[in-house]
Amino acid sequence: MASHIVGYPRMGPKRELKFALESFWDGKSSADDLKKVAAGLRSSIWGQMAAAGIKYIPSNTFSYYDQVLDTTAMLGAVPTRYGWHGGEIGFDTYFSMARGSASVPPMEMTKWFDTNYHFIVPELGPEVNYSYASHKAVDEYKEAKALGVDTVPVLIGPVSYLLLSKPAEGIEKSFSLLSLLGKILPIYKEVISELKAAGASWIQFDEPTLVLDLESHKLQAFSGAYAELESTLSGLNVLIETYFADIPVEAYKTLTALKSVTSFGFDLVRGTKTIDLIKSDFPKGKYLFAGVVDRRNIWANDLTASLSVLTDLQAVVGEDKLVVSTSCSLLHTAVDLVNETKLDQEIKSWLAVAAQKVVEVNALAKALAGQKDEIHTHMCYSNFNDIIHSIINVDADVITIENSHSEGVKLLRTQLASAK
Repeated sequence: MASHIVGYPRMGPKRELKFALESFWDGKSSADDLKKVAAGLRSSIWGQMAAAGIKYIPSNTFSYYDQVLDTTAMLGAVPTRYGWHGGEIGFDTYFSMARGSASVPPMEMTKWFDTNYHFIVPELGPEVNYSYASHKAVDEYKEAKALGVDTVPVLIGPVSYLLLSKPAEGIEKSFSLLSLLGKILPIYKEVISELKAAGASWIQFDEPTLVLDLESHKLQAFSGAYAELESTLSGLNVLIETYFADIPVEAYKTLTALKSVTSFGFDLVRGTKTIDLIKSDFPKGKYLFAGVVDRRNIWANDLTASLSVLTDLQAVVGEDKLVVSTSCSLLHTAVDLVNETKLDQEIKSWLAVAAQKVVEVNALAKALAGQKDEIHTHMCYSNFNDIIHSIINVDADVITIENSHSEGVKLLRTQLASAK
C-alpha cells in the first residue's frame, strides 16, 4: 500500500531557515550561505521521508518565504514598482515583493484559508508581461533526483492561483482574473514539459479553492484549464489535491470528470462528507489519495479509526488505487518531538507533529497492506527533530483543545508552564 505526504515544514527542526534568512537580510551572510542552508534542509526532508518509507514524496514545497509568491515568481507576475526587467527572478526582487524595501512597500499578505499561515497575494492584470521567470520547481526536482529521491513536483494549480489573486493597482475590481488563464497556462506548459524531460512521472497540483462554494463559471474554469493542459500532461500521473474542508458536490463532479487527471486528493479529516461522495461515485481506475492523518493539530492519530475509514475506501476504489496521505501539508504543524527530552513521556505519547505524522502515514499504509503490527509499534519513531518552543507559543491553528481529553490538557499545560 502506497503512502504520500502533501507537503512538509520548511523552517527546519531547529529553525535553521529562520536564522539563515535573518542573517542574510541583516547582511551578515551571503546568498550562497542562504542557499547552502536551504539545500541542506531539503536534502534532510527528502531523506527522512524516504527513510520512513513514503512512496510519493513532494518536492517544490520548500520556500524561502511563501509558495504562492513562488508561483508569482514562476509566472513573472512582478508588479512594476519592483523594477524587475526580466530574466530569472533573484533574491532582491523576490524579497522586495515579500518584505518591501526602503523605497517600495511589500505586496499584501492575507490568511491562507482558515489557517494561521499567511500568503503573499498576487497582483494581476491584463498588462502584466507573464513569462517563465523562476525554474525552482524543475531545479528542486532535479536536486532531489541527484540525491536518489524521485519526487512528486508540487505546483499551486492555475485556477486556484488566479482565484486567490487580486486586480493590480489601477485595474477595476470587477476585472475577471480568470480571463488571464490563457496568459499563464503557456508557462505552466513550459514547466510541465521541463519536468517531464527531467524524468518526472508524477505531478501534483494544489487546487484548494475547490472546497469553496464556487459559481458555475469558476468551476468551468477548472474544466477548461485542465483540458488545455491535457496534451502537455500526457504521460504523467496527475494528482489534484484539495484540502481544509469538504468538497461541494458540484465541485466534486467537476474535479472527478477531468480527463487529464489520474488521481484525486481529499481532506478526510475535516471533509467527512466527502467520504460519502467517494463511496457513491468515484471514477473507475483513478487513484484516491486519502488524507486521513490530521495535519493541523499536535495529537497522535487514532490509527484504528483511520484504518477503518481506509478499509471502507479500499473496497470502493481498489487496493492498488488507494494511497494513504495527510489531510493537507504538514506545514501547519511543528517539526519533531525527538529532542524534547524534558517533556513528560506520557504526554509525549499523545503527541505527533510533522515527523511523527510521516511515520503514522506509513504505519497506516503498512497496516492496510496486512502488516497489523504497525498499528501497535508506530510510536517507535525514527531520527527526526523539534517541537517544544512551538508548543509553548502554540495557537488554535496548531493545537485543537476540543479534540483532547480535559485531564490531558491540564497535564499538558502544567508541563508547558514548567518548560517556559
